[in-house]
Amino acid sequence: MRSRLTAVSRRRRGLLAVGLLGGGLVLVFLSTLIGLPDIAPRLGFQILVHQLSGGRLFPASCAGTGVAPGDCSKYTFIVWDLYLPEVLLALIVGASLGLAGGALQGVFRNPLADPFLLGISSGGTLGAAILYVYRIGEANAELFLPLFAFVGAISTGLVILAVARGRYGSVETLLLTGVALANLLSAVLSLVLLYNPIGSEQVTFWLLGGLQLADWEVDGLAFGSVLVFGTVLCLYGRELNLLQLGSDVAQSAGVDAPQVRLRVLLLSSLVTAVAVAFTGIIGFVGLVSPHIVRRLFGSDYRIVLPGAAVFGALFLLSASDISYLAFPGSLLPLGIFTAFAGVPFFLYLLYRQRRSTTMGGG
Repeated sequence: MRSRLTAVSRRRRGLLAVGLLGGGLVLVFLSTLIGLPDIAPRLGFQILVHQLSGGRLFPASCAGTGVAPGDCSKYTFIVWDLYLPEVLLALIVGASLGLAGGALQGVFRNPLADPFLLGISSGGTLGAAILYVYRIGEANAELFLPLFAFVGAISTGLVILAVARGRYGSVETLLLTGVALANLLSAVLSLVLLYNPIGSEQVTFWLLGGLQLADWEVDGLAFGSVLVFGTVLCLYGRELNLLQLGSDVAQSAGVDAPQVRLRVLLLSSLVTAVAVAFTGIIGFVGLVSPHIVRRLFGSDYRIVLPGAAVFGALFLLSASDISYLAFPGSLLPLGIFTAFAGVPFFLYLLYRQRRSTTMGGG
């Protein structure tokens, strides 16, 4: 009887996964058209299909639309070279944040953990602020901005890893070290901005995240990095499952808990640093996505990690779509919209955890 119920449950989950992936593909396709207020949906659709099919489906991208050849080239550039890279970067960064959030929640056994828990985002922000305030590489900002942000973020992660390798590298110590580093870096950031207040406007925009750096080269670099680091991170699903039972149980099952924790923290730091480098700080994606996967598919981290990547990608893309629909023609930071969705969810989790702790303690 139990095996029959298990088979039915697996079948339902499989159908749910197929349905969600299908819906996600539709969302990706529609998202490419949502942010084009000055281009008719039919024209945008035709240009997109023409480019994706290499001209096999529509030999002329603007045929039958009454658009002049000069305008057609302009519209093709907007759809293919400006907006589609933004859509893809939203998917890549959302996937990296969701994946890192799921991994960190597994390492810390804490449902409130997310990729910015350890102050990695503060390090990336400090790196970006140094570029803006001291005007370093200003002529090549598109190259130096992600470089400075990545170095700042990964440097913070390396400090956490150094603590993790020490004799006092417990989970609680890592959490407190991350909080302390985040506050220290925020103080340093304030000092840097006092040196040149003019740079505070760019830094503030960076703090709320955006897709302004998106192009095909950026997408390729981000995708390659997240694919490599994320794939390796997903291989630790079994070890994270055992860590949920406690370090002693994991050790008895042949899992070196400190080493696994160290490697997962390193990979999570790298994945988060890539996201921060290209989009700035976008919060709550890594917090919300793993919880949705657990609610739908269970707590097996071999499913949670890739599932959180998929939901993180769709969550951030949906936030981008909402920003274009709510404020067409405006360029607003995505962190605003993810916060509107993430803060109520965070408060719900906090209330739920406090309630269960109180009941358990009683």
